[in-house]
Amino acid sequence: MHFPLLAQITSTELLRDSLAMASKAAAAPVADHLTVWELVSLGSWFIMGPLALMSLVTVYILIERMLALGKASREDKDFMSKIRDYVHEGKVDSAKNLCAQSASPSARMVEKGLQRMGKPAKEIESAMESAGRIELTSLEKGTSLLKLIARLAPMFGFIGTIIGVIKIFYDISLTDNISIAVISTGLYQKMVTSASGLIVGILAFAAFHMVSSMIEKVTDKMERSSLAFMDLMQEPTK
Repeated sequence: MHFPLLAQITSTELLRDSLAMASKAAAAPVADHLTVWELVSLGSWFIMGPLALMSLVTVYILIERMLALGKASREDKDFMSKIRDYVHEGKVDSAKNLCAQSASPSARMVEKGLQRMGKPAKEIESAMESAGRIELTSLEKGTSLLKLIARLAPMFGFIGTIIGVIKIFYDISLTDNISIAVISTGLYQKMVTSASGLIVGILAFAAFHMVSSMIEKVTDKMERSSLAFMDLMQEPTK
């Protein structure tokens, strides 16, 4: 006689447990963020691959140029004073050796001028200008590629946007449905590629201007050394 009551109690407990489990499942936190890798993977690898390569090239050129230009900008403050003393004392070979020991572009320009000593000032100046152009070309290595990446990366992002829009319309045509679930993949793709293209472009643009600023400082030192050497040639020897 007590079995129906026991069954009813058991059913009530089971129902209560099921409701409790459902409540816990509903209250469980849902992941509301994406990792960087998950976000990048939402983009088209046809676009993200070249953008990743561009970003690596940008970082490499920036680091390499900063190290090279930092080395080129280091120069003995008394360099021209020592050159002046050697020239006035007639120790041209010692002055050339001092230039050879320095790794700065200014020293190589002055060395070229020392090699033309005894010739007309115009010829000396022309030789130093030619050496300066060669040094400047070496200093600017990689900057044209940074400029290209700064312009090209946003274009790749725009191509990714177009591909994402095409995917949206293609998914809609397959399902005949314009719900968020259908178009979300294409939306993610176009937004991720656009943002990535802009980020890489901004990085390359900033790197280009940082490197250009350092080149200008080194070029200024080269011009100062060139003028100081030409003035030295006009000074009377002791």
